Amino acid sequence: MADDHFSSASSASSPAATAAAAAAAAVGSSVIPIVNKLQDIFAQLGSSSTIDLPQVAVVGSQSSGKSSVLEALVGRDFLPRGSDICTRRPLVLQLVHQPRRPADAEADEWGEFLHLSGRRFYDFREIRREIQWILARPVDDIYFMMAETDREAGGNKGVSDRQIRLKIFSPNVLNITLVDLPGITKVPVGDQPTDIEARIRTMIMSYIRHKTCIILAVSPANADLANSDALQMARVADPDGSRTIGVITKLDIMDRGTDARNFLLGNVIPLKLGYVGVVNRSQQDINSDLSIKDALAREEKFFRTQPAYNGLAQYCGIPQLAKKLNQILVQHIKTVLPGLKSRISSQLTAVARELALYGEPVDSKAGLGAKLLNILAKYCEAFSSMVEGKNEDISTIELSGGARIHYIFQSIFVKSLEEVDPCEDVTDEDIRMAIQNATGPRSALFVPEADQQMHDPSLQCAKFIYDELVKMSHRCLATELQQFPVLRRSMDEVIGKFLRDGLKPAENMIAHIIQMEEDYINTSHPNFIGGSKAVELAQQQVRSAKCLQRWLKRCVSVYLDGVDADKVQASEKTQKSRAILGRSGVNGVVTDHIQGVRPAAEADRPGSSGSGSTSFWTSIFNSNEDRTHASARDASVNRSYAAPAPNLEHSFSTIQLREPPVVLKPSEHQSEQEALEIAITKLLLKSYYNIVRKNVEDFIPKAIMH
Repeated sequence: MADDHFSSASSASSPAATAAAAAAAAVGSSVIPIVNKLQDIFAQLGSSSTIDLPQVAVVGSQSSGKSSVLEALVGRDFLPRGSDICTRRPLVLQLVHQPRRPADAEADEWGEFLHLSGRRFYDFREIRREIQWILARPVDDIYFMMAETDREAGGNKGVSDRQIRLKIFSPNVLNITLVDLPGITKVPVGDQPTDIEARIRTMIMSYIRHKTCIILAVSPANADLANSDALQMARVADPDGSRTIGVITKLDIMDRGTDARNFLLGNVIPLKLGYVGVVNRSQQDINSDLSIKDALAREEKFFRTQPAYNGLAQYCGIPQLAKKLNQILVQHIKTVLPGLKSRISSQLTAVARELALYGEPVDSKAGLGAKLLNILAKYCEAFSSMVEGKNEDISTIELSGGARIHYIFQSIFVKSLEEVDPCEDVTDEDIRMAIQNATGPRSALFVPEADQQMHDPSLQCAKFIYDELVKMSHRCLATELQQFPVLRRSMDEVIGKFLRDGLKPAENMIAHIIQMEEDYINTSHPNFIGGSKAVELAQQQVRSAKCLQRWLKRCVSVYLDGVDADKVQASEKTQKSRAILGRSGVNGVVTDHIQGVRPAAEADRPGSSGSGSTSFWTSIFNSNEDRTHASARDASVNRSYAAPAPNLEHSFSTIQLREPPVVLKPSEHQSEQEALEIAITKLLLKSYYNIVRKNVEDFIPKAIMH
């Protein structure tokens, strides 16, 4: 019953189904060869092609049965066999249906390689040897060189994305185009790189990620189908399974009691295009030269005799797979054909427009000379117009040409100088040292920091302008130069050298401008602030600082008085009690020299009474002169109470001078006069810096453009 059901299901067909199949075959025979021709053309273009054509990519792990499936579809043995040879390059296999010739049946089938145009291989063993030789070559070898002396096997087992394109004509095939991708491997073999698995997966993904690619995922039935590498990669590239066909091989060697029925029905991993189960030739069958025709007959018998596959005729066998692939590919081409036609038309229009820009080819020397002069004149005119902002193709979205140069000068260079403070890196101590080491504040007017603050931005501005001129030069090169790439490179080199030769003199001129400003300080400049005005402003600043100092001192004193009020009152009561006790002696006699009571002069000295905080703030806000007078007063009082009078005769007899120290530092405390001098110096420095800055802002752009 199972035999009858399978044979009837596989042979029965309605007239409508027959007509539909005939129509599909007619469409397939017309559109698939057209796509094949486009693939051949784009293959010669290489990576410059940006159009993705419809194709079927065969994905599977090594030993999954991919090669047996392809040979069964062709009906002939043509792929290399053995553990030492595996597919390491994509094999684009184009099957072309060829009507049978009654006169010579042997000439009905042949193969052609794209890299051997015009040569037909009637012996499929020669096709196998050609593929084997190509695969044996190192991956970086140019396999298009087919000289017999170069046909020596290489030992490299790496992978390459360079395609092998094989076209097979036969009356026994349907119009199908397949791309056999390298089998997924996990363990490197021989001298394969350690990352061979990652390389193969990257190559496979570069094909199947395109929406125009149908994925033929081949998985062996004697392994865990749920963890199939092919199905996992297909799910990544095609999450909804809308363009994936599952092929389950080796159904005849599954464990006893198991079958793939649920997989074929899509109950485990659903695929919209479904599954097809096949039975491969075993290695023993291949070694015993079992023909593919006999293998297909044995496959048909297997599915008829297995109850598990009863009623699944449309899901089983190589003939069903070939028919399914043909129908799906034709339908897929019809779906993507409108968009494909639109993309090709748009690119064709763009290429035609680019070709028209090159102009007509010129053969005579006189014509070439005139064309060269015309190109040079156009370049010079375009460059001048761009610098002056008169070019016709001026952008309304962004600044270009001379506008960018003006922006660099005014909005970048000038503003950067205006934001510089000449006294930012100069401390008051630096100015004090300069004043004390020189004859006056004017000698410290132009410091090295001010020189660098103008020199470095000026050089950077020149580099910016140079870069802009280089960009403008590239934009001005005439489109006709694309017809003469050697001339374009020569003009690039000459113009680049011309601009570089002008950059060095500009940098030298910038250095001279800065040095000139440093070498002569024109204090008679009408915009210079002058000495009297600087002194007046400096005195105002010093007075303002002193007022602020007195105000802060008063605030601190009030704060400290409030905190120590109780202590001060207690201290006053104690002092009064002691004074009364000191004045009242025995029998009413008042004594002022009782031990422990200091004289009034000593009690009035600064720092002799009160808290430690008061002494600290007093030492901060007292001026240097006040501290000097206080020290002299303390010394005189101490001498009157402590030290005896020296021997004057001995003092005036010998006078010895101290040797000056090796390193002589200025006094640590800043006097009022020094503060005034520092303020005057800063005013003079800022005033003259503004004069120099305006000169630099005017002369540097002129020097650069000159």
